[in-house]
Amino acid sequence: MCAAGGSSPDSWAVWTLLTMNVLAEFAQSRELLANLTLRELRGQYKRSVLGWTWSLLNPISLMIIYTIVFVGFFKVQPTVGDPSGINSFPMWLMCGLLPWTFVSGSLTGSMATLIGNAGLIKKVYFPRELLPFSTVLSLDVTFLIEMGVLTAFIAVFGSWTVLPWILPAVLIIAIITIYAAGLGLMFSVLNVYFRDMQYLIGILMNLWFYMTPIVYPIKLVDDFANSGHAWAGKAYRLNPMVEFVGVFRSLLYDHRVPGVASTAYVLAWGVGMFFFGLWVFRRFEGRLAEEL
Repeated sequence: MCAAGGSSPDSWAVWTLLTMNVLAEFAQSRELLANLTLRELRGQYKRSVLGWTWSLLNPISLMIIYTIVFVGFFKVQPTVGDPSGINSFPMWLMCGLLPWTFVSGSLTGSMATLIGNAGLIKKVYFPRELLPFSTVLSLDVTFLIEMGVLTAFIAVFGSWTVLPWILPAVLIIAIITIYAAGLGLMFSVLNVYFRDMQYLIGILMNLWFYMTPIVYPIKLVDDFANSGHAWAGKAYRLNPMVEFVGVFRSLLYDHRVPGVASTAYVLAWGVGMFFFGLWVFRRFEGRLAEEL
């Protein structure tokens, strides 16, 4: 279907047509997408005493635990915000933890959505992509609430100059959302065909977390790479979450514009992962009802 390298006019025509079809289907099903997202939001903390308070307590509890372990025991020191001047491990940590929690939650949540809605899929036709996408959008709401609390915390106890950086941070969240949606599309459909996938992903997520500079500064990795292990530094930076976390920290912790290369990198990963995930989903979608 596509020429080698995927850069022929025919391949671009195929991707353009696919994009237009996806946007048209989403536009036509926007009410259904909104209802599915609201259903996910209502079901997140259903019959919970604290309800949405858990969306704040979970990251706060992680912040306290990681601060005690990595600052108290391992003496990890964050980089000082440049030019914000902020020097706070909890603030620095949360600027990396929030995007990670969103991506990991989107991936694990999306993996269960097709299997959990097997009855609906077998009875009614609708764009199946809406199910994992609604999961991601529901977690977006939590992400935005958490970012709002973090921003207020930084403004009060760090620097009020964080306020102008809220809008650019929201734009980065949009890119992260596209990336997470691509992951969700891909692994949600693969999990239907290969049920061991959920257990494998659970193991890999732990590795992925510690391969991302969330609880330790990336300077440690750079120092190791510069000590004669350049290959390790290059391999480490193949992880897209390194730049996602870095860009998010640049905005909310450093209060500066991320580099053009970093911004282009995360944008390319976001768009690329979305379309790759969509391609995988469409590739396996045909026999979904049978496999479920």
